[in-house]
Parts: sequence; C-alpha cells; structure tokens
Amino acid sequence: MIEFLRSVLGIDADTLNPGQMAVRAVLTFVVAVIIVRLGHKRLFGKGTAFDLVVAIMIGSVLSRAITNTLGLLAVWLAGFVLILLHRLMATLAYHLHWFGPLVKGHPVLLVQDGRADPAALRDTHISRMDLDQALHEKGSDADLSRVRLAYLERDGTISVIPRHEGPRILEVRVDQGVQVVRIAVE
Repeated sequence: MIEFLRSVLGIDADTLNPGQMAVRAVLTFVVAVIIVRLGHKRLFGKGTAFDLVVAIMIGSVLSRAITNTLGLLAVWLAGFVLILLHRLMATLAYHLHWFGPLVKGHPVLLVQDGRADPAALRDTHISRMDLDQALHEKGSDADLSRVRLAYLERDGTISVIPRHEGPRILEVRVDQGVQVVRIAVE
C-alpha cells in the first residue's frame, strides 16, 4: 500500500507525470482549504499588506507540493506554519495596540472639513481622481465641501465621512408677501 501511494504521488521520483501532478493537486487543494479555514476569514478578503503577503506566500509554498518532487508533508506543514504565524501576528496586533501599526500600518487622514491635505495625498500616492472615485463609490458627488473626513485605511480603501448639515430651509412667498411657506429640503 505504501509503495502504491509513493508511486501515485511521485514520491522520490526525479520527475512527475501528469497523473501524479493531478493527484497532488487534488490533495493539496484539500489541504489548502483546511489550512485556510484554520486562518482568519480576513486573510483572503480585503486585508492589509500583512494579509496579502501571507496569502501570496501560502500560494507559493503550496504550489511546490503540486509541481515539485519535494516532500508533500513538509510543504503542507510549511503552509500550516504560515497560517499559524499569520494568526499569531493578528492576535498580537489585536492585544498589543503598539504592535498593530507595525504589521498592518495606520490610517492616513486625507481630507478634513472639506479640505484635502496635499502632503498626505502626495505621500500616499492618492490622486484627486482616486479621491473623487472614493466619493462616487460612497454615493456622493466629488464635492469635497461635503466631506468632513476621508481616510486612506490600512487595507488601502478610502473611507469617507460626510458632513452632517442640517436641512436647507426654503421660503416661498405666496400671494405677494401675505403668506410665507417654509420648506425643509434634506
């Protein structure tokens, strides 16, 4: 039985045939799903650079299990170790407030009270068109005067906090100033 598995998986072979690579791909897929499920959901969502680096490394390491004649268990173990390392770093970042910005970065204030910060935009390589796009995605026009705060978040997205202005009051005079109707437009 062990010899059959060695043959099917191409263990100790100089080269792998397509069938061996296919079997390795199926097994590595199953192992990768298990490994990723042990990690955080945010690993493959909109995460920080920290999350992206781990995701790329896992893909790179696990691809070796399919295409190389390296030890399957060693490669799968390396993927598992990367997920554990990601989980440890995320836990430390959660519990140690000084550690989070080291691995995840920090938000950058781009707009305050309707005024864009040119230095922050330049330092973060955010153009005015990028800022306008973020406003459009939030359902707003590109009028910065309507923005109280805008941040470049740690995951690279731009969050926008609109100004909360009271309703605009319109006065409509009816019958030559005899009667005034006030309308609140929100």
